[in-house]
Amino acid sequence: MGCSPSTSRHLERKWTFRPVYPNGPNRAHVPHTKNWSTKAPDYSPCVYTAPSVLKCPSWADNEADLKTFKFNTIDGKIDRRSFSGPYQISPEGLPLNPAGRTGLAGRGLLGRFGPNHAADPIVTRWRRDPVTHEVLHHFGRPVLEFVGIRRLDTGDWAIPGGMVETGDTVSATLRKEFCEEALNMNEKSEEEARAMTQALQAFFSRGVEICKGYVDDPRNTDNAWMETVSLSLALALSLIDQVAYNFHDDDGTVLDCFPLQAGDDAGAVRWIAAMPDLQLYASHRLFIDRVRQLHHAA
Repeated sequence: MGCSPSTSRHLERKWTFRPVYPNGPNRAHVPHTKNWSTKAPDYSPCVYTAPSVLKCPSWADNEADLKTFKFNTIDGKIDRRSFSGPYQISPEGLPLNPAGRTGLAGRGLLGRFGPNHAADPIVTRWRRDPVTHEVLHHFGRPVLEFVGIRRLDTGDWAIPGGMVETGDTVSATLRKEFCEEALNMNEKSEEEARAMTQALQAFFSRGVEICKGYVDDPRNTDNAWMETVSLSLALALSLIDQVAYNFHDDDGTVLDCFPLQAGDDAGAVRWIAAMPDLQLYASHRLFIDRVRQLHHAA
């Protein structure tokens, strides 16, 4: 997956073939042409849905109700629309991945048939000298930092974020996921959590949309796929709004009041220099590249 040209914040519908599904079976061979409009009589993918998904937690569809689902529209409280536009439905009534065949049918680790919507807050600030507090530069450009977490499932460094739950808004998910994963709010007292939420509410209302659309995620299957809104939150008075959203702390005064502490499904959390050679989970480096361009950073 990649971000589309800079004139658009939408993501291209591209998917990278990975031979083995995460904690699951091998994927079937995918024809050179992945497109569903091209016939592939020898294409015979394994159907796999993780046991944790089949238990029907609140974030997952009940497969027994498949025939009642309304795809490409808002289905009760569930938004089954894709950021990429209408997607195809198979003769069996299953949504088809807009990026084409993936070598695996079913839902894998994803809860919803069709698009699974996530929200990714990209919280940034300038890297500063610990003594003088001057902004550090690399080849004449200021160095940007972002809050990253180490995922417990893969060990990769990533942008904090999570699924938009039924009935939630993107903005509520962005704030909640950051507070849970990067500030460990679930372990705070009720009073501490309330104060933290109130203090960050204004900051999280000023994000800039970075990317929106299909995500090249290893969990994608023929019938379920990830889509995201990434917002950039820059810590500061002058900031940039972004689904990935960017939230930027320009003068470093906002998040200094809240020490980073890993929580929820994050193994670790820290400020990471946003440099071009970053290795991050799935498509997250492309989101960071967009934020670097936005701020004219190194």
